[in-house]
Amino acid sequence: MKILGLSAHYHDSAAALVVDGVPVCAVQEERLSRRKHDASFPAAAIDWCLEQARLEPGDLDAVVFYERSMLKFERILTSALRAFPRSWRSFPAAIRNTLGEKVWVRGIIASHLGVPREKILFTDHHASHAAAAFLTAPTERAAILTADGVGEWATLTAGHGVRRADGGTAITLAREIRFPHSLGMLYSTFTAYLGFAVNEGEYKVMGLAAYGRPTMVDRIGKLLRRTPDGAFALAQEYFEFQTTASRSYSSKFVDLFGPPRDPHEPIDLESADGRRFADCAASVQRVLEDVLVDIARALHRETGLPDLCFGGGVALNGVANARVLAESGFERVFVPPAPGDAGCALGAALYADRIYFHNPDREIPDHPFWGPAVSGDELARAAREDGLRVHELDDAALVDAVAAELAAGRIVGWMEGACEFGPRALGHRSILAAPHARETRDRLNRDIKFREEFRPFAPVVPIEAADRFFDLPPGGARLARFMSGVFPVRAEWRSRLAAVTHVDGSARVQALERGMAPRLHALLEAYGRRTGIPVLLNTSFNVAGEPIVARALEGYSTFRRGGIDLLVGGSTVVAKGAIAPAETAKENVGWWSESAAESGGV
Repeated sequence: MKILGLSAHYHDSAAALVVDGVPVCAVQEERLSRRKHDASFPAAAIDWCLEQARLEPGDLDAVVFYERSMLKFERILTSALRAFPRSWRSFPAAIRNTLGEKVWVRGIIASHLGVPREKILFTDHHASHAAAAFLTAPTERAAILTADGVGEWATLTAGHGVRRADGGTAITLAREIRFPHSLGMLYSTFTAYLGFAVNEGEYKVMGLAAYGRPTMVDRIGKLLRRTPDGAFALAQEYFEFQTTASRSYSSKFVDLFGPPRDPHEPIDLESADGRRFADCAASVQRVLEDVLVDIARALHRETGLPDLCFGGGVALNGVANARVLAESGFERVFVPPAPGDAGCALGAALYADRIYFHNPDREIPDHPFWGPAVSGDELARAAREDGLRVHELDDAALVDAVAAELAAGRIVGWMEGACEFGPRALGHRSILAAPHARETRDRLNRDIKFREEFRPFAPVVPIEAADRFFDLPPGGARLARFMSGVFPVRAEWRSRLAAVTHVDGSARVQALERGMAPRLHALLEAYGRRTGIPVLLNTSFNVAGEPIVARALEGYSTFRRGGIDLLVGGSTVVAKGAIAPAETAKENVGWWSESAAESGGV
């Protein structure tokens, strides 16, 4: 069967294609439109998936949308009416917005693809999250937890999944917490209060939390109370997200926590306000962790299963994930590389294949690389037109040359194979650098990524060496596979891994198996032979406000505009600086030799 899964209209639209039970391609619309967090109908992503698989729309057996749009409309309408008259200003706009393309999804899909309406199916939003988490994980039986801002009505679900011996699959979500009571909305409310963009700035709150102290946990307890059944409820008088789209927190919230941060003002951690904002971040982070640990611990007691599959946007919080692993009783925690709404496109397609059509379970490749592939030829043509030095190298020569450049302090743009599906660069669309000096982190934030100075960077390390440098608990390597957990850097290595060690001594580690990204794994080994430390700084290949690069020309554009020294695309290597006319071919391909000679280790 050929099943196309779609997510759209709220944030991070995407398309994913599953053929005979196995994903063949998946991409976020933003990677093609170049509009970050693009929420529009994923027309470009759909067209790319069909072209990639050499299919026509008529070849599809089903098109599956990741949520039930009419049920979501019911929630929006009901919430607005419940909040009346407070919602009277926002009600007309909310209804107009929802009555557009967000409700008439079946018609839009039918119009774009020309498929019969009976081929267009829908899943529950959190069922899509659950399927993306469970059906892509290498486990036969697992507890399932999903948490986000809100789907149709659910904001958190708990249950379990089973792959049966007869090839059948069952996903049971036994309990849910409903809007407006939402851990995701609590965290995003603080994201907005702290002056960051919702659905993007939550990473910044998590990073800022390490600079503060959780001194406001008791105050947050006024906003979120625990219920006797182990769940929670939000005190609605502190929030406005349920009545208006213009502001998520109320005046009573401001009375409790003080004036919000102006988004245009930098955070001065030496000032009283800066410390207050950091303490706010630390406090909401602690509350989020505590609630998730309690819920996961109860789910473990209920199911008795060793594995937990965790999906939804809240599963992007690596600090909370590490605590869930350490304290809930689960031996392994599986978080997919795209746990948020983009990943629901893949989840919806897999759910339809296994649950709706009762197709037998199939093993899913355990990697995130489902997007557009990079073309070294495109990169070479663009660089030569600009007079830059271009080199075509075999794998061994390329890995040795790039390791030398990294050891000499160069910043490298690294493009390899198919683009990652999800928000993190996991070895195919990365900016790489030596991890040793704090100045490298500062240079990346200031001159390349153009982002806040308190933002940390992640390390990538061969899985064989991960325990030497990082304090990974049992099961931690699985969380670290897709950079889904934050763990301590071992104390004896922090000074030598200063660029990837956060202020609290932690790092969001990627523990890389050779089979997932063989050439990056080889580069780590080569760098380790030169320096004694097979660890590199790995951050997504983009600048602030732009999506991760997908194709070679996007990487080349970012390379030319920023402070990256060297660009790798497939077997093509590009360096800045024009080629002198008198250079011989031998001289031209030896441009890295001085760097290698000067590096002398770290």
